Amino acid sequence: MDAKDKKRQSVSEAYSKAVKKPEGSGGSCCSSSPIPKAVAAMLAGYTSEELQTLPPDAVKNSFGCGNPLAFSEVREGEVVLDLGSGAGIDILLAGKKVGPKGRAIGVDMTEEMIARARENIAASGLGNVEVRKGIIEKMPVESGSVDWVISNCVLNLSPEKQKVFNEIARVLKPGGKMSVSDIVAEELPREIRQSSWLYNSCIAGAISEKEYVAGLKAAGLVDIEVRERLVYDAPLLSAFVNSELGCCGQDAPAEPQAEILKHLESLAGKIWSAKFFARKPG
Repeated sequence: MDAKDKKRQSVSEAYSKAVKKPEGSGGSCCSSSPIPKAVAAMLAGYTSEELQTLPPDAVKNSFGCGNPLAFSEVREGEVVLDLGSGAGIDILLAGKKVGPKGRAIGVDMTEEMIARARENIAASGLGNVEVRKGIIEKMPVESGSVDWVISNCVLNLSPEKQKVFNEIARVLKPGGKMSVSDIVAEELPREIRQSSWLYNSCIAGAISEKEYVAGLKAAGLVDIEVRERLVYDAPLLSAFVNSELGCCGQDAPAEPQAEILKHLESLAGKIWSAKFFARKPG
């Protein structure tokens, strides 16, 4: 197993543990507040009306940093692909948006997440939603087959981000679009980059906004823009370390925690969630 596969395995194991945790034992990995998950989800762009239509488990086990479907202009009859679909919150919302003539497909690499998503799909009663096992660097999806690619705080976890950007371009139909919410970061110290639990918690693997845009451009996508940003200040970063890094079943070591916290506080304003939009030519 090479280093990239080891990172994928570490992420998968972390989220397997996170989804098995008892309710109330931790927050969402990529939201930046110690408040309950359902409230954090609403603040990240989900409306209370949207969340009330979903199985509670899909909301409780949402590990995101922004609603990729908000203002995404998804229409009835379209095909939506969700990268790292988790317990299913976004594919369920997508399934409702596209209606019975459309389709929502999720891709996830973690067995526990896939099982949880399938339970939530069954509970929702939606017949146009499915989830497939696979990695987002090599998606089990036909080329040129989807109208929208969405994702919620997942691409930062990939050790091969350019492959993901290339795959997005491959699976989109000509003229297809993407709406991706993700974490980006500027100038992370070496100690942050080398922390496996910060990697699994959506910080250490984050690239800069400039690199993200360049990767999408290199994949051949156009009309690239950042439509929303939520910049994390010092209190939010402190809350993230102190209250949420155990969310993925990997409690932070006590001694290094103060050192990491010192770095994060110095990075206030340099870590944020962003919503990226892009289109495939044609």
